Amino acid sequence: MFPERFSNLPAYPFARLRNLLDPVASEHSVLTMTIGEPQHAFPSWVVDIITQNASGFNSYPPNDGTQELRTAISGWLAWRYQIELCAEKNVIVLNGTREGLYNASMALCPETKNGAQPIILTPNPFYQVYMFAALSVGARLEFVPATRETGYLPDYTALPPIVLNQTALAYICSPANPQGAVASREYWKELICLAEKYDFKILADECYSEIYRNNPPVGALQIASEMGVGPERVMIFHSLSKRSNLPGLRSGFAAGGERSITQLKTMRAYSGAPLPLPLQRAAEAVWADETHVKENRALYREKFNLADDIFGNIEGIRMPEAGFFLWLPYHDDEEAAVKLWKEEGLRVLPGRYLSQDVNGCNPGNNYIRVALVADKAQTELALLKIRRCLYNV
Repeated sequence: MFPERFSNLPAYPFARLRNLLDPVASEHSVLTMTIGEPQHAFPSWVVDIITQNASGFNSYPPNDGTQELRTAISGWLAWRYQIELCAEKNVIVLNGTREGLYNASMALCPETKNGAQPIILTPNPFYQVYMFAALSVGARLEFVPATRETGYLPDYTALPPIVLNQTALAYICSPANPQGAVASREYWKELICLAEKYDFKILADECYSEIYRNNPPVGALQIASEMGVGPERVMIFHSLSKRSNLPGLRSGFAAGGERSITQLKTMRAYSGAPLPLPLQRAAEAVWADETHVKENRALYREKFNLADDIFGNIEGIRMPEAGFFLWLPYHDDEEAAVKLWKEEGLRVLPGRYLSQDVNGCNPGNNYIRVALVADKAQTELALLKIRRCLYNV
């Protein structure tokens, strides 16, 4: 029997979208802008590396990742964030970030915090795995609004001590999905100080970190290191899905303190699926190469510029700092999704499907998420249709 704590879960966002749109007829050619699945080309040499190492499919791969892959990752972290981490002790290879974000709660959340049920903080809107992970460990979820008023990031510092004293873990996504907001140095410092004061761990989902408009986003471990705070306070999560257009490679990692990584390794030894060896060999080379990342970022910048031009004169629309989603306001998000599908053949995601109702308020109700993953020509056509259909411009 499905555990009682899961009984009231809403359907997954994309299942809810199908239920909303599939009964509605549309005679237009379809363009899907719902899921964050990169469509740019990945480096062609990835195929060659997988082929050259195909004999590795004959072997069980190392569960924690090859030494070479962990070394490539720690080298990338040193280059990108100026942090020195031991490849053996501070890094674990993952099948993408979702697995790690879920298992981190399983591995790190205590059964009680200060004698009471532990609390896990999550932004609202949020990546759905945060909620399911918290429910799986029997924690109480605290949904913290990430709205225009808070800079589209959750203000955990505004929570009362009674909540913070029970907090065991805090999820945070920067650059944020879906709003594209970036946590500043000051934001990270305040959050890390809060975690130090109330003794909770920060789980920093940074999988959009390499898609940005101007300056590279700072990272949680980077700021913790600058502050002299030990890595046990923060665990970061990255993948090649967005950075390198390789969502199907399923290559990600977590990095943090030795004790936390050891606990996560123990969890994965029982429940995790290791990345096949040929794919690990490919990932070693991909983490070591920045040329394709710069080229990929340039393509997204072109589409950001298109969005600036198309929506720049519409009041209330804010362009993202990073990531590849637009978070567009509309008075009714489900109505907007149905209207765009019926009249233009566009599929977008209602914001309420990424958010939770709290005290009768859902911070995603009046937004749609639009993924800028198609090529430039398709993106331009789609954004012009959205402007015409929703904003009558």
